[in-house]
Amino acid sequence: MTPITEVEGRRVALSNLEKVLYPADGFTKGELLHYYATTSAALLPHLRDRPASFLRYPDGPDGQVFFAKNVPPGTPEWVTTAEVPRSEGPARMVLVQNLPSLMWAANLVAEFHTPQWLIGAPERADRLVFDLDPGAPATVVHCCEVALWLRERLAADGVEAYAKTSGAKGLHLLAAVRGASSERASEYAKGVAMEAERALPRLVVHRMTRSLRPGKVFVDWSQNAGSKTTAAPYTLRARAEPTVSAPVTWDEVADCRQPERLAFRAQDVAARLKDFGDLMAPLLDPARAAELP
Repeated sequence: MTPITEVEGRRVALSNLEKVLYPADGFTKGELLHYYATTSAALLPHLRDRPASFLRYPDGPDGQVFFAKNVPPGTPEWVTTAEVPRSEGPARMVLVQNLPSLMWAANLVAEFHTPQWLIGAPERADRLVFDLDPGAPATVVHCCEVALWLRERLAADGVEAYAKTSGAKGLHLLAAVRGASSERASEYAKGVAMEAERALPRLVVHRMTRSLRPGKVFVDWSQNAGSKTTAAPYTLRARAEPTVSAPVTWDEVADCRQPERLAFRAQDVAARLKDFGDLMAPLLDPARAAELP
């Protein structure tokens, strides 16, 4: 029988707690749920009011992995949903607004991905994102070099960037913006990525063409499109180990000389939150949002 847990007055079914999701280190579904429960204060503000896409891996990363964007069958009536515009027509998606809905969604075993806009204004970007993806033999160390260049370039336009690991191979840079459409944010991000390629031609590529990417860092600007999503801060990833998309300090970026220095797992996050707090918290302050030039 599936255990029922009461979370802030809501009854949440939490199943298969002993199931091993990450065989490499024996990390179980119960540990995944514990991670999300103990990280919720930092994670939830970055999910709230953003339609969530779930990259599900119910049998672990070695099993079937698939995106779920529409409201899943069996979603409790108390989970907030909203109609979201799409090119193929409006769809209803989940908003992870509170701890009960987070624990319900975590029980699905999923990465959390969100767009760069809020449900109240889907036509208006409130985030700018750059996904730095290294093509082997390049690593996150090379991403850090690119990230530092991008930070300075964005600062010249009054845009303050914050970094997090992707939880996979690379880095994500995020900034809070205001007054721009998703199209304008994409246009601006593409221009900056092209500048990075001109400034660092042996290191950066701004085009997605895979033949151009070995040994370079692909600066993916396209996730600023209104239809695209990016892994949320603090989400676990469907990788061989329970790695996390973890915020990092700029000193950590500048000092990175080995890839393992910027590889964080679920077990590392509590101590980092204690030491640093939520390094992405400034993104939530409207007063710090920049207007794009």
